[in-house]
Amino acid sequence: MNILFIGDIIGRTGRRAVEARLHHLVDAQNVDLVIANGENSAAGFGLTVNIAAELYDLGIDVITSGNHIWDKREIYDYLDREPRLLRPGNYPPGLPGRGSGVYATAAGLKVGVLNLEGRVFMNNLDCPFRAADREIDTLRQQTPIILVDFHAEATSEKAALGFYLDGRVSAVIGTHTHVQTSDERVLPGGTAYISDAGLTGSRDAVIGMRKDEAIDKFLTQLPVRFEVAKKDPILCGVLVEVDEVTGRALKIQRILEEVG
Repeated sequence: MNILFIGDIIGRTGRRAVEARLHHLVDAQNVDLVIANGENSAAGFGLTVNIAAELYDLGIDVITSGNHIWDKREIYDYLDREPRLLRPGNYPPGLPGRGSGVYATAAGLKVGVLNLEGRVFMNNLDCPFRAADREIDTLRQQTPIILVDFHAEATSEKAALGFYLDGRVSAVIGTHTHVQTSDERVLPGGTAYISDAGLTGSRDAVIGMRKDEAIDKFLTQLPVRFEVAKKDPILCGVLVEVDEVTGRALKIQRILEEVG
């Protein structure tokens, strides 16, 4: 089976890139399930209920997230109501939402999806490694096919988790840094890995935001209200081919689709 993971969707520019290229990718690559990180879909910061609905209508099956999922308070109740929207599973107990779920493809195959957040240069959360142990034990009771979105800053932490989970999950896909890396590979135990799937949004930008504002921030060190850039939109992500019986990854391929 083929799973398409779309890297961080940045504002309206990213949503339009999904609208322009997703159906072509699904048809051309025989995609069975589409997962996308949507935590920056609302003007670059957070996610709203309406935008989540828009992403589902565009053909995304599961939305993962990260530290920006809490930016829009309207999403809090929605996290409890909508099982297709995940937030990192290593936040403290009692918060809205869930960190993992099992989702069926059109052919009836079950796919487990786990969302985790890193701790290096980020929030002081529960250990993502130990949280992964707990969540994966539960998911494997239903399916051997499991994909992990690890929303983290440090490539060292991402790589360590990839090797830690090698052979226990189908893929560990890094998000958050918005720059697609070229280290995609299938690890020795059969887990597909990449440090970052990249962004879906403007390439003529600093990680999806207007470059002039980013430069001004670095020059002045003063607060800047960032806006989503609009030029040169792209869709980035990875395509993972998985053995349906064992859950082992057979192949991982980087995706970078330019939008005319």
